[in-house]
Amino acid sequence: MTAMTGALRTVDDDAPERCAFCPRDAVGPCASCRRLVCGECCTLTEGGVKTWAICLECDRKKGSRLGGAWGTLGAWLVALLVGLAAIVALLEWLWPS
Repeated sequence: MTAMTGALRTVDDDAPERCAFCPRDAVGPCASCRRLVCGECCTLTEGGVKTWAICLECDRKKGSRLGGAWGTLGAWLVALLVGLAAIVALLEWLWPS
């Protein structure tokens, strides 16, 4: 007797994944939202070193550039460095040598 896992099971585990927007076979994930898309339901990024696929929904909402994601990462890193510098300054002020 086997235990029930509650996981969704398919008859054919080797079946290709389907596109999130149409019934075609998916070729890969969207670089923005990570949903699986086919070649017809995506656009390619512009102006990057590497080309990425963006689903049509994300393209309508944000455009096909990933610059906003890199800007957010850069701002987060700068905020982290400023926070660490503030902690160091506070510690120097509390415990002068």
